[in-house]
Amino acid sequence: MRILLVEDDAMVGDAVRTGLRREGFQVDWVRDGQAAETAAATEPFDLMLLDLGLPKKDGLAVLRALRAKKMSLPVLIVTARDAVAERIAGLDAGADDYVVKPFDLLELAARIRAVARRHQGRPEPVIRHRGLVLDPATREASFNGAPVTFLAKEFALLEALLSRPGAVLSRAQGGVVVESAGGPAAKAGIQAGDVILAINGTPVSGVAQLRELSAKAGKTVALLVQREDAKIFVPVELG
Repeated sequence: MRILLVEDDAMVGDAVRTGLRREGFQVDWVRDGQAAETAAATEPFDLMLLDLGLPKKDGLAVLRALRAKKMSLPVLIVTARDAVAERIAGLDAGADDYVVKPFDLLELAARIRAVARRHQGRPEPVIRHRGLVLDPATREASFNGAPVTFLAKEFALLEALLSRPGAVLSRAQGGVVVESAGGPAAKAGIQAGDVILAINGTPVSGVAQLRELSAKAGKTVALLVQREDAKIFVPVELG
């Protein structure tokens, strides 16, 4: 999950970015309201963590501008403003949740996952697809009931694909590269269920083989997307 962190305090921002990365999130950090608007408009993010007391443009004004542009990006306000009126104003302006500083980082991560689930219309905390079960909270996975261990990048890639069935993802969203939004991948209609792992066109049957072959290939793996009318190889870095 790719998060846009908007925080002007260097110590707080660095701590949050480091902590969330340890929890398996991708985090981009900007420090003022204008940069937040630009980043949200030009890059694909799954969620914004928004401070309110920002330079150049107040966080509440940023939020209202996003919603005025009909942007559905989930926004979780993280601020020291703890008055009830401030919380009401933030939620009524379009925030999906409101967290008051200081906060526990693990609780923040849990709130991020909860907001993401609601946004995706997914009621249960785990992601299921054809026998594969991923738990974003524990970073655990199983296939047909048997535990499967993935590297952090592998897990993030699977989570990104399975969280958006039918969507074409950019590298920034899940490490997946496609030629363009209107290219062959989009025309073929990539879906999570159509994706298998392959190296240089050779299907990979398991995680162990994936790691062995990806090491030989300089850690560049290809996703083989196979449809009735198209085969598309998409390079992915698993370093």
